[in-house]
Amino acid sequence: MGNPSSTARSRALNLRRLLGPRHIAVFGGKWAAEVIRQSRRIGFQGAIWPVHPRHDTVEGLPCYRDVAGLPEAPDASFIAIPRETVPETVAALARRGAGGAVCFSSGFAEVGGEGVELQRRLMKAAGDMAIIGPNCYGVLNYLDGAALWPDQHGGKHVASGVAVITQSGNMALNLTMQRRSLPFAYLLTVGNKAGVNIHHLVDALLDDPRISAIGLHLEGLDDVAGFSRSAIKALRRRVPLVVLKAGSSELGAETTVSHTSSLAGSDVLYDALFRRFGVARVRDPAGLLETLKFVTVHGGLPGRRLISASCSGGEATLVADLAQPRGLELPKIPEPARARLHRVLGDRVSIANPLDYHTYIWGDLAAQTECFTGLMECRFDSHLLVLDFPREDRCTTPDWNTTLDAFVAARCASGDHARASVVSSMAEGLPEAVGERLLAEGIAPMQGIPDCLDAIESAARIGAAQARVDQAVPLAAPGVPRDGVARTLDEWESKRALAEFGLPVPQGVVIHVDRAPEAAASVGWPVAVKALSHTLAHKTEAGGVVLNLRDAGEVRAAVESMRGLSDHFLVERMAPAPVAELIVGVRRDPQFGLALTLGAGGVLVELVEDAATVLLPATREEVSAALESLKVFPLLGGYRKRPAGDIHAVLEAVDAVVRYARANEDLLHELDVNPLLVLPEGQGVVAVDALIRLHVD
Repeated sequence: MGNPSSTARSRALNLRRLLGPRHIAVFGGKWAAEVIRQSRRIGFQGAIWPVHPRHDTVEGLPCYRDVAGLPEAPDASFIAIPRETVPETVAALARRGAGGAVCFSSGFAEVGGEGVELQRRLMKAAGDMAIIGPNCYGVLNYLDGAALWPDQHGGKHVASGVAVITQSGNMALNLTMQRRSLPFAYLLTVGNKAGVNIHHLVDALLDDPRISAIGLHLEGLDDVAGFSRSAIKALRRRVPLVVLKAGSSELGAETTVSHTSSLAGSDVLYDALFRRFGVARVRDPAGLLETLKFVTVHGGLPGRRLISASCSGGEATLVADLAQPRGLELPKIPEPARARLHRVLGDRVSIANPLDYHTYIWGDLAAQTECFTGLMECRFDSHLLVLDFPREDRCTTPDWNTTLDAFVAARCASGDHARASVVSSMAEGLPEAVGERLLAEGIAPMQGIPDCLDAIESAARIGAAQARVDQAVPLAAPGVPRDGVARTLDEWESKRALAEFGLPVPQGVVIHVDRAPEAAASVGWPVAVKALSHTLAHKTEAGGVVLNLRDAGEVRAAVESMRGLSDHFLVERMAPAPVAELIVGVRRDPQFGLALTLGAGGVLVELVEDAATVLLPATREEVSAALESLKVFPLLGGYRKRPAGDIHAVLEAVDAVVRYARANEDLLHELDVNPLLVLPEGQGVVAVDALIRLHVD
């Protein structure tokens, strides 16, 4: 058996050969012919070798009968032949020392059945070769002019730009047709991801200094730990990652008995992954393109402060209204910049942020240049000009061009600190030629105010993650849980297990139905009585909890009312009135490993859905930030003169829960502490209910 690390290094080198080939071999008929045409169209200068058992030429190039007849081992191959012959062809390429192949052929693992075995044979035949696919549409390299792509596309040669990786061939094709002035350097489709996975491609792209940002359209990740390592590498290289993740609706999600699993489904875990490693998540293709465009010009931002200028009060108000819910700041204009703006705009214009500079200086190049220079003198994190161009087929644009010239001149005079963007209120308000000119001037041409502000917010998140990259720790591959069925511990068992790790729980005893009144007296009034059962996960809904019992008669009546649920009961002393109720939960996911969820607790936990999830292991700072992000958090700070909650005790309780989860990682399925009662500051916390599900043999 070969050395796995040596194989990985060889495959990584071969992947670089595949992505930036000196020569290309094409296998197949019409699809292969199209690859030749498209490579010629975008300027591929290397050799192209068609391979076909019967044709003498393809697109005017002489055909080779088989792999053995090729002049040398090709860096890249495009394979579009019947699926049954693919493993044999790949094996022949591997023997020649080929770099890699894009496998357009389909009918492999995606169809199940014998396709799964065929894909296994393909990968065994590949050896150290880099295989993209099978069942993928292709690869476009606009930097070097290599189009391993069997169709038309909308891109062109560029010197640098963004790379996009997608699992959808049609999505990739559509993205190449964008008219948003975004320079595409690479467009890669991955298909079945049998050989080369998402993070392998990200790693290879990060080694190319011509790549300014990387976009991802994902259905899912097969190797979360590998992706986390690549994301850290991207932070260190200052190459932003932007992801459009499909599947956020959670349709068909597995039903579980715990509140934690209902709050922290797989899409929530992806959010936690992206948030931890500074990956900007967008919600639609327009957001993907606009965010990539912004970060390819400006990279990650040092903060959230922005200033906006327009010649309309309506646009200024719109920017303000849309910036606030995104957490973006519109600070007051500093006095030196305010004085400069007042000198050029006069008394009739109110100097404020956002700035409505009116139309008094419209068409005046010198005045507008001075105005926009004053704008950039603020030295905020982002400087916007709202500008929509008229329709060029029906209108003229000289004054708009003057405004553009003035903004470009101001940006040049202000230096690199002036992160400048022109944004149109509607996507069609910024012509493609204008966008290309702005890009050349180091100005982001943004289309649509909401998408622009989303991009700024994402860039600020990326910048914050880049600043703390030295603290980033990659995720470990999740261990394999033991075989067996999931068993739910009852409340008493769950609390005892967690108490051993330091979680505070109420004083209580477990008794048979006939001993409840005596047990209650020994615990101390008032008490809570709860039915105990391994199958009774949600006791409140089943009528299995009675609170605030103050004498033996009340306890006896409560037990009688619950006889149908169990013959054993937990009697506990009632906890003091809390400042707030929280849920603390951990679930084990086969992809992500352990994930911690904090949220507003109690019986309305799913209805309120006030929760935050972090992946484990997590730092105390991450847990504290998750707690502070909750809508219920102000209650812990003494909202409206109420007592402040014991936040330190909350964090200690969370730490106890996490220690238990990590100690039992190979057994744990999920756990809830709900509610965790937060008492006034200095009085601690109490876990009044808990549920643990473990795998048992």
